[in-house]
Amino acid sequence: MPPQPEPAVPRPPLPERAGADARFLTEAVTRLRRALRASIRSDYPWETLPMAQVELLQVLAEHSPARIGDLASRQRLATSTVSGLIGQMIGTGLVARAVEPGDRRASAVTLTDAGHAQLAAWTRAHERRLDAALGALDGDDRAAVRAALPALFRLAEHLDDTGEDAARPR
Repeated sequence: MPPQPEPAVPRPPLPERAGADARFLTEAVTRLRRALRASIRSDYPWETLPMAQVELLQVLAEHSPARIGDLASRQRLATSTVSGLIGQMIGTGLVARAVEPGDRRASAVTLTDAGHAQLAAWTRAHERRLDAALGALDGDDRAAVRAALPALFRLAEHLDDTGEDAARPR
């Protein structure tokens, strides 16, 4: 028996006080990520890659090869956490570690062909699911989502900049 859709949740009222925008945006992003992750796992049961590994694959697709410390900084995670994730990903053949030619004491991580393929499959599955969900919205809601995208990207850039400033020693 296919999973039953969750009952529709009423939309929250628009924020009317200071701080409410941040609270509602946090709630919307959290619910969107949770719903996307759950829907992908029900629609595509083969999808078992943890989000932390997906995010590392995404970073490696853009910045490869990379040292574990650099990956940890980019993801704002502890080096030991990233090292453990990379160890798991080496075990599944998604990434490879090699000695850096310029500094034989250091190693760098790269995506393998299997890592590229897994990331591409993950991306396609998520895009198909989001396309279907966007198609279920009425035209006004689709237009609102489309219009919000540039601002959301700018917000993400601002958060990245803020995080980098906070991480710098004073």
